[in-house]
Amino acid sequence: MITASHNPARDNGYKVYWGNGCQIIPPVDAGIAAAISENLIPLEGAWDTTVSSKEYGHMVEKVKGRVEEAYFEKVKGLVDGMVVNGEEKVRVVYTPMHGVGLEAARQVVRILGTEEDFVVVEEQARPDPDFPTVKFPNPEEKGALDLAMATADKNGITIVLANDPDADRFAAAEKVDGKWQILTGNQLGVLFASHMISTSSLPTSKVALLSSAVSTQMLSAMGQLDGFHHEETLTGFKWLGNVARQITSKGTHEAIYAFEEAIGYMFSDVVHDKDGIAALSVFITMLKKWSSEGTTPAGKLQELYQRYGYFESYNGYVVSPSPDVTRQVFDGIRRLGDEGGRKFPESLGGREISYWRDLTEGYDSATSDGVPVLPVDRSSQMITVGMDGVRFTIRGSGTEPKIKYYVEAKASGKEEAARTAKEVADAIVRGWFKPEVHGLIVS
Repeated sequence: MITASHNPARDNGYKVYWGNGCQIIPPVDAGIAAAISENLIPLEGAWDTTVSSKEYGHMVEKVKGRVEEAYFEKVKGLVDGMVVNGEEKVRVVYTPMHGVGLEAARQVVRILGTEEDFVVVEEQARPDPDFPTVKFPNPEEKGALDLAMATADKNGITIVLANDPDADRFAAAEKVDGKWQILTGNQLGVLFASHMISTSSLPTSKVALLSSAVSTQMLSAMGQLDGFHHEETLTGFKWLGNVARQITSKGTHEAIYAFEEAIGYMFSDVVHDKDGIAALSVFITMLKKWSSEGTTPAGKLQELYQRYGYFESYNGYVVSPSPDVTRQVFDGIRRLGDEGGRKFPESLGGREISYWRDLTEGYDSATSDGVPVLPVDRSSQMITVGMDGVRFTIRGSGTEPKIKYYVEAKASGKEEAARTAKEVADAIVRGWFKPEVHGLIVS
């Protein structure tokens, strides 16, 4: 399958899915690129529009209806195993953010029998490429959920749910003690994970859950304590989906769920890619379950923090003027270890570095041979660092002129974890990125 990409138009790109239902990864991508380069001049008659004409119409099958029917059967099968006893009613406000999610979302609430408790933000209900009510149509962006929250306030509702315009990502917010709180991608990720484990028919020891390298380490902590297998992949659902397939094919574990911090969630029983509609269906089921237990998303999060520890993130980016500058920044960081004869710096901001993984140069301090388990890509920049109670990843964006950082700290309390994460983030930007030296713009 080939589908349009919503990356910048100048990229002139598209996404390709392989026969396993996942986005392509090496070496398939290189093979396709090579085939394109070898066939830049189309064969005569290659672009034949007559196949869709009346004479040849029998050769063309419109599969939209059949695919939709199969998809919603999969969604129904997923949530049927999570049915809550009783008649718990949870009212929510939903926005498709001027995108295409509403039709599918309404089908989901019909499956769940919650149509009467589903209030739509009418101003954002229909597709509109101008996105007139938001500065940027991403539920993660500041202010993007303001209209949905106002709609919720008007209707006396304390839960807001959202999809991004193409409905492959999912966001949620809850009004707690009179103030709206937007759940982060990591918080939603572990809430989904906890629910998937608690409702799975499989023995916990046979279950595998996945997350990307820039997502919270809380999922790993949950796996260590509860006994499920956790695996980390490179960033992006092309990796999460393919690795999930590989794990399940081995027969020792079944990979049932994966997520990354950028509000992307994958439920393997439906598709092996991020899916905002499946996430919406599962989250509504979770809300009903929590309501029957006398709790809420915020309350459930506190339960998880008390069991596994408080994990707080501080993510951000700087804008780089060019790929060459980005490479210079990373090379400069690597050279900080040269003076002590080390492969990596000894410390950052007064904190000793205990772990170093460089997926550009191909080094991992935790493996016996120093070779990373994850794939190495010398064309991109990505380093992961571990310190006492802190882990962070810095990487060059593949689609934007940015150097991104993802910092997470674990502590016995929320405030301490949040403070530590911010301190380390500040040290990364000032001590390692050095904006004044490299001409970087701090976001």
